Amino acid sequence: MKEKDEEMHLPKVNVAKFFTTQEERDEEKLEKVQEISIKEIAPFPEHPFKVRDDEKMFETVESIKEHGVLVPAIIRIKDGKYQMVAGHRRQRACELAQKETMPCIIRNLTDEQATIIMVDSNLQREQILPSERAFAYKMKLDAIKRQGERNDLTSTQVVQKLSVEVVADEMGESREKIRRYVRLTYLTEELLELVDNQYLKLKDKLQMSLAPAVEISYLSKNEQDILFEAMEETLVTPSTPQAKRLREESEKGTLTEDKIYEVLDEEKPNQREQVKVPDEELQPYYPKEVTSVEEKRKYIIHCVKRVSELEEKQRQRKLEYAR
Repeated sequence: MKEKDEEMHLPKVNVAKFFTTQEERDEEKLEKVQEISIKEIAPFPEHPFKVRDDEKMFETVESIKEHGVLVPAIIRIKDGKYQMVAGHRRQRACELAQKETMPCIIRNLTDEQATIIMVDSNLQREQILPSERAFAYKMKLDAIKRQGERNDLTSTQVVQKLSVEVVADEMGESREKIRRYVRLTYLTEELLELVDNQYLKLKDKLQMSLAPAVEISYLSKNEQDILFEAMEETLVTPSTPQAKRLREESEKGTLTEDKIYEVLDEEKPNQREQVKVPDEELQPYYPKEVTSVEEKRKYIIHCVKRVSELEEKQRQRKLEYAR
């Protein structure tokens, strides 16, 4: 009886697995496409690429309705949840097409591997905004740098150089251009939007080219905020030489609000048409306490607004009398 009891408590062994072929074992390791619920897939953190409901998106929606998702998304499991790596636009298109699931490949990826795949898959798109490209390059550089540090590359300068070279070679760009794009990530959101406006050729909005934007990225956040306000009021953006002067003044600690307006007030070829009145003609009308360039500018705007308000009141009175 004792031998029988011991036999009954022996662990069960899956004998079948010892008789599987090498081909079957290799098959088990292959990545498989699975249908995953769209609602269960979280977006990649700090995903730099905008998912827009534009014309191309609705073309994708119609394609999915007719043919389904032709290229599976790549996802990973992070903290026990599905996380999108490559396929954010397809996920949105599936939502618009009222699909509940989408085909996905679940891949075991580190944070760095996932970041690099996410960036590379999106950089293949036809239209990429400068802001998207800037943050994408930065994320990939940081990911490559972290990988290098774990491989015992202790020199930060060496790691940074290697990462820039890798990204430059893969993107077919110069190292300097990669660095210039990354500098854009130091701009405030408002100023960075002006660079996107230039790329999109939005003529009804302020625009700024890449070269002056890179120079301005070296200004402090407070200086950038003041500059943006000045640009909005004057409807003028700095040229590259002007932006370099602003950077030099900032580095010397002499960049004031008046200096910003002074630089923007200089004429340049790409400047919008403006009405200009010599200061000596206006000087007799300034109050004594109004002395700086900025104070004069605000006083002129105040006077124009006041005259406009008075004229509107007079117009309203005439309409009332006419009744």
